[in-house]
Amino acid sequence: MTEELTKYGDFEGLRAQAVALRREGLSRRQIRDRLQLHNNVLLNRLLEGEPAPEWTKRPNAKDDLRAKARELRLEGKTYDQIQVELGCSKSSISLWVRDLPKPERSRSAVEQARMAGRMRWDHELAVRDVERQRTKAEAKNEIGAISDRELLFTGVALYWAEGAKDKSYDRRENVMFINSDPDVIQVYRAWLALLDITPDRLSYRVMIHESADIAAAERYWAELVSIDVADLQKTTLKKHNPKTVRKNTGDAYRGCLVVRVSNGAELYRRIEGWWRGIVDQTQLRLR
Repeated sequence: MTEELTKYGDFEGLRAQAVALRREGLSRRQIRDRLQLHNNVLLNRLLEGEPAPEWTKRPNAKDDLRAKARELRLEGKTYDQIQVELGCSKSSISLWVRDLPKPERSRSAVEQARMAGRMRWDHELAVRDVERQRTKAEAKNEIGAISDRELLFTGVALYWAEGAKDKSYDRRENVMFINSDPDVIQVYRAWLALLDITPDRLSYRVMIHESADIAAAERYWAELVSIDVADLQKTTLKKHNPKTVRKNTGDAYRGCLVVRVSNGAELYRRIEGWWRGIVDQTQLRLR
């Protein structure tokens, strides 16, 4: 420091200048440039005890988090619980609340850790679900309006995946579609309407497990396709097997709906032709 004093002159005189500039509201950089100082250690000594002007203080983005962390700690929350609620690191929490009394433990350390783990996982699942729903919403909006041609292709692919098909060993050129998803049924019905299949050519039948609420299922499907329950064909019941553990139970289980088009041989042949055309065109893309 002696060499520095020799270079810059009297320390007290230099300190008086630095303090005066500080009180005028100058920053450290401005004082350093004004006095032509190049030694931060010396500058620290010259300004020792002098607070920085308000304009040089940056707002701390974590002030609100710190206050909330202290509030939660005073409520008796653990570091793990505070971390889950605020989403900040344990090291930051420790710095913010270490002067506060530790909460009394009403559970064992193992139970605390297990509960904290569950809370972190619940939080993670909630975050994932938000992202999942956002992706679905964006994808839905990407579809926009559907043209007749797009609906035609959609219906053909849907029928060929789920509908009855003709076999060389079992000739059955009829149009019959079975599905348990009401949205799929509605898309299929819109496709049939595009093909000018009138309602009088359609018949409906419920297929369901015999242990289910059959009457409720019949009412549900009849309402979906806008017909009376009495207009449904006789329901097909699947016999109950006590050894089978079924998961499709409860109020949400309504079985399947069978939709049949009368005099459908010609339509079936067109569906198969359309499908072969789609396959041939997609094969060209693979070459």
